[in-house]
Amino acid sequence: MSTISTPAHGHDHAHDHAHDHPDGWRRWLFATNHKDIGTLYLLFSFVMLLTGGLLAMLIRLELFEPGLQFFKPEIFNEFTTMHGIIMVFGAIMPAFVGFANWMIPLQVGASDMAFARMNNFSFWLLPVAALLLVSSFLVPGGAPSGGWTIYAPLSIQMGPGMDLGIFALHLMGASSIMGSINIIVTILNMRAPGMTLMKMPMFCWTWLITAYLLITVMPVLAGAITMVLTDRHFGTTFFSAAGGGDPVMFQHIFWFFGHPEVYIMILPAFGIVSHVVPTFARKRLFGYSSMVYATSSIAILSFIVWAHHMFTTGMPVTGQLFFMYATMLIAVPTGVKIFNWVATMWKGSMTFETPMLFAVGFIFVFTMGGFTGLILAMTPIDIQLQDTYYVVAHFHYVLVAGSLFALFSGFYYWSPKWTGFMYNEIRGKIHFWASMIFFNVTFFPMHFLGLAGMPRRYADYATQFTDFNMVASIGAFGFGLTQVYFLFCVVLPAYRGGQKAADKPWEGAEGLEWTTPSPAPFHTFETPPQVH
Repeated sequence: MSTISTPAHGHDHAHDHAHDHPDGWRRWLFATNHKDIGTLYLLFSFVMLLTGGLLAMLIRLELFEPGLQFFKPEIFNEFTTMHGIIMVFGAIMPAFVGFANWMIPLQVGASDMAFARMNNFSFWLLPVAALLLVSSFLVPGGAPSGGWTIYAPLSIQMGPGMDLGIFALHLMGASSIMGSINIIVTILNMRAPGMTLMKMPMFCWTWLITAYLLITVMPVLAGAITMVLTDRHFGTTFFSAAGGGDPVMFQHIFWFFGHPEVYIMILPAFGIVSHVVPTFARKRLFGYSSMVYATSSIAILSFIVWAHHMFTTGMPVTGQLFFMYATMLIAVPTGVKIFNWVATMWKGSMTFETPMLFAVGFIFVFTMGGFTGLILAMTPIDIQLQDTYYVVAHFHYVLVAGSLFALFSGFYYWSPKWTGFMYNEIRGKIHFWASMIFFNVTFFPMHFLGLAGMPRRYADYATQFTDFNMVASIGAFGFGLTQVYFLFCVVLPAYRGGQKAADKPWEGAEGLEWTTPSPAPFHTFETPPQVH
């Protein structure tokens, strides 16, 4: 088209071009470009991270010493519940979707995501949902306060804040489903010529599998919360024993969603780490195909372990045994992945720039979270530790040191490609070491609190738990301030400008980025011609 000098069909091409590429606020509101939408997801998730983090700070403020200092137990329970929901559905998941939007088209050689308008819609559902969620603090009866799992029958007896929460979760679920359809169709239909599935970058693989998980389990959550809604307002008794329902059924339905959900929050992290480690070890990823099979195995097994969250609900011993062994089985493919990352680093020419620090930190601390998970998988131990701080320590080791550290690693790794500017390496290292130290100061003592019997979601506690709680609270404030430092000293300066990034900011051993299993690095694939 660019060779035609006269406007075809009496059109003004400049006008068309301006119409296709709006600027100012229109560029973001009507965004259909995968990079713009990826940026929107990342900004949204960071705002939610700070919101959820503020709630965590308030929780740790109250728990700094025994007795009720600042908040009534009701408000404290609202904080714990909203912290969980915001972090899971508002911070971690949208951040990974942001990475998917940015990187998947670039990695498979597609011009954009498959459904650009739907991509825009699936993003803009999220700020609406977030506003609904946060506004629940302002209605009579306050925000939902039964934990992020919103167990019936408690969730049926709450005020209108619960309805806002249910509506917000529906919107976020719809957003996830649309985003997943987009990712699957982009990966399966829009790969560059010659890129077979087994030549795809690992990040694309982990997201392909994650997207299938999301499409499978999000409707299950929708069903559970819709039944809660009808129990609340329309006289049904799905979860009310008085009307022939069963409150334990809610837990089965919720955890059939909830357990695959935790893998949805870690598989893309595995993908990111599988890119960062080979680059900075200057070696190919060890055992690419075994990584793909391990990821698929984790996804399949995630569907048959849900009731390990329910060992204390009175299930028969046969059921307990099945869920115990099935859960321990997931340690095998997970162990394969850890082994492959370590084998990739083995005898590599490693350098420790910030992305690599976060990736190695991820492997170390995520492995600890995995081991505590293995301990909790054992029924007799879990019955003792159910709903104690040991469980809180376990899943924060997986979700903070797991998902969040991988997100940081991915940001430092790909942001030069996104912005054209290098972040400040010294500040990046400060961010890593402060995060790593404060994270462990916060959550490691919680293992001891849990083993000593301190229950979770309590605003007050017995005096013998004081010291570890004080340590944990100090660590939490340090960790929170570190993320504010990350915003003001790393992210904003990188977006404002600074040192220009090289074409290949992470030069490999022979001038090659070892990020794909195929000999050609992903950025050499030409974009397939567009059919009009």
